[in-house]
Amino acid sequence: MFIQIIQGKCTRQQELHEHLDTWRNELGSGAPGWLGGTYGFTDDDMFMGIVRFDSRESAMANSGRPEQDAWASRMMELFDGPVEFHDCDDVTLLMDGGSDNAGFVQVIRGKVDDPERLRTMMTSDTDSLHQMRPEIIGGTLAIEPDGTFTETVAFTSEEAARQGESLEPPAEVQADLQYAMANAQFYDLHHPWFASK
Repeated sequence: MFIQIIQGKCTRQQELHEHLDTWRNELGSGAPGWLGGTYGFTDDDMFMGIVRFDSRESAMANSGRPEQDAWASRMMELFDGPVEFHDCDDVTLLMDGGSDNAGFVQVIRGKVDDPERLRTMMTSDTDSLHQMRPEIIGGTLAIEPDGTFTETVAFTSEEAARQGESLEPPAEVQADLQYAMANAQFYDLHHPWFASK
């Protein structure tokens, strides 16, 4: 899997939402290898888009389409300023990878010096994690070559997520979390929306 993260400030939220819906309805069927996307805005107008393809080659082929170029140009006009794009070939699925039925999504961006430790932490004991945090439907972990990561976690609801956060994890899990989240930023998508094939 290949993931592209799109991040930027946008106060024209309804227009951007509608423009993204246009892509799904008019361009999505012709996009090679497109799997889906998770989108939303934070309370301070930060847009986060996490778009999934089956490979980098498919994503680049999609970017090369003339109709995609025209659509992307219009999208850029809707943002308040610069837009960041992050391309990730190193993608790990957590549990089932998330769900379009999620009521709340949290995007976590950070950086680690040991990506393998982070990857192992996310995947080593998902059964125990699911028992401890049943409100977590799943997620994705995308890691860039320099150790920057974007973790997207899907929850059944924000209320359930907040209750789960209040639980004290086991000591060994706590140590891993402190390592991974030391300088991380959290983006809460209270009203996420989804697109998938």
